[in-house]
Amino acid sequence: MKVERKCKVIAREWLTRDAMSMTLDVGDMVRTSDVRPGQFVHIKCGEGLLLRRPVSVCEWTGSETGDTLTIVFEVKGEGTGWLSRRPVGHTVDVLGLLGNGFDAEGGPYLLVGGGIGVPPMLGCAGASGGTSTAILGFRSKDKAILLDRFAEDCADCLVATDDGSLGYHGFVDALVRQELEKKHHYQAVLACGPKPMLKSVAKVAAGFDVPCQVSMEERMGCGVGACLVCAAPMRDGTVKHVCKDGPVFNAKEVDWDA
Repeated sequence: MKVERKCKVIAREWLTRDAMSMTLDVGDMVRTSDVRPGQFVHIKCGEGLLLRRPVSVCEWTGSETGDTLTIVFEVKGEGTGWLSRRPVGHTVDVLGLLGNGFDAEGGPYLLVGGGIGVPPMLGCAGASGGTSTAILGFRSKDKAILLDRFAEDCADCLVATDDGSLGYHGFVDALVRQELEKKHHYQAVLACGPKPMLKSVAKVAAGFDVPCQVSMEERMGCGVGACLVCAAPMRDGTVKHVCKDGPVFNAKEVDWDA
């Protein structure tokens, strides 16, 4: 159920110079929603800014004493800058939970995250009960986040960096190919990150005939399917919207060349 409410900041931590983890007390939002990894919340960031900012949910808890959501976001502009300055005890206006998430029950899955697409994959790791393998990509070592959590919550965790400063020197699709060549027991590949990364990962998964779910990153306006900003062309010629129909899609549905 989508609800809008004032949510108190109960914890905050800088993970890197420009990436913050923030935990919110969200009342009964988790208990009254069919929560799934890959969903997002839409947060009002400042009184003078019209559009909310969509942020993927990293982790959640549900409790009679109050539900919590943890989000991880990069500071990229005025809105996320404002959000990063909210201290513990202050409230923010949150609309959620929104979107359709990953089907991550059971497992094992091959979890693939790139950059700020890494945090929502931690929810997938938890949902699959520690059976999954994570492949995480970053521009460089100083951009890497949540590695300790993935090491705890996954059977294995592999890292790639564009500059070779940590782990494999290159892109995540090469590690996906190596992993699928070694092990073909994954129920599916689940991926979140920039569109070029998703396209490459989907191609590799298709080559091994492994199902692939992708979480698309698009600019959003309303977050509920009314403004039609976040259009995503599909292979069958239709247009779906990331906020309402996604953000998670079957990779075979997406028109990667549009």
